Amino acid sequence: MAITIDIDTARPYQVHVGTFLLEQAGPLVRATAGGSRAVIVTDTNVGPLYQMPVKQSLEASGYEVSICTFEAGEAHKRAETYVTILEFVAEHELSRSDVIVALGGGVVGDVAGFVAATYMRGCKFVQIPTSLLAMVDSSVGGKTAIDLAAGKNLAGAFWQPSVVIADVGCLATLTPEQFADGCGEVVKHAVIADPELFDELEKTPLTLELLNQDVARVALIIARNIDIKRAVVVADERETNQRKLLNFGHSAGHAVEACEHFELGHGNCVSIGMGIITRAAALHGICDAALPARIEELCARHGLKTRCELSADAIFAEALHDKKRAGDTIDLVIPHGIGRCSIDRTPLSTFHDLIAEGLGQKGDASAC
Repeated sequence: MAITIDIDTARPYQVHVGTFLLEQAGPLVRATAGGSRAVIVTDTNVGPLYQMPVKQSLEASGYEVSICTFEAGEAHKRAETYVTILEFVAEHELSRSDVIVALGGGVVGDVAGFVAATYMRGCKFVQIPTSLLAMVDSSVGGKTAIDLAAGKNLAGAFWQPSVVIADVGCLATLTPEQFADGCGEVVKHAVIADPELFDELEKTPLTLELLNQDVARVALIIARNIDIKRAVVVADERETNQRKLLNFGHSAGHAVEACEHFELGHGNCVSIGMGIITRAAALHGICDAALPARIEELCARHGLKTRCELSADAIFAEALHDKKRAGDTIDLVIPHGIGRCSIDRTPLSTFHDLIAEGLGQKGDASAC
């Protein structure tokens, strides 16, 4: 089974969602990216599991294949890794018409994509996401980046892939914690754009158990999430306006990630961020008083955190590095109801107060 979604950006491409797609990677890459050489970029967790079927499929389609592996984890989404991969690609004599294949989760896709965007000023790029988080979010939309000491994703480029190949079977090797972390972005998509999906998730949470029972249903949910992101990205490819809706929970969430030294997963941090901003919105009468509890309960049923012990001052200090900041203001996604959110230009002082209110604190001077 396979579902195909067309992403009609300036450089159009397709996303394929289904099972047994790793074995079809070669023909899919050949048809969309071309070239004669391919470098698979992966990490120490994913490579041992999935690099061989992808390599064999690429070779069967006429590619000369090399594999570049780096240490797994957000801590390695840094300039050193980026340069190491660039040097590897150059040593293996890739040309601009050849292809870099990202095989892994969001970290792998972000770093490999940034390499593809900048090697020889841009070469072909393919995403093969293996985590739920990457399938529903980071593999689609063309954002690539590395982290800097000052904050997350501060150096990067928009670079759309030639094709995205999401083999849902890869999710079976995730731990329950890793799978749950991916659900943070699923809940976010439901809140910003799809009340029916929210209702469906309330009735039947997206879990590893559901994957084992009904892989076709999980594939449909993943495809639905990709379609939500597709609509937003096509309308605003370079995040000048409506694409910022996808950042619901992220301004506070990214700050929580930094405070937790990236040891708490991105989806959990987004869930915490959604909880903070929704509780604050309810206190101001922007949304119904019952909305925070409804979102928190759905997050909890998916194994996600919605609260933390950090101080408002600590989170605010990290949030000052957010890309959506403009001088003394920041663009925040404010929930008004399920499927109804707005992008509000907010003074930083107000943002600090919203964080404190969402945490149930007045704020203090403690550090991360």
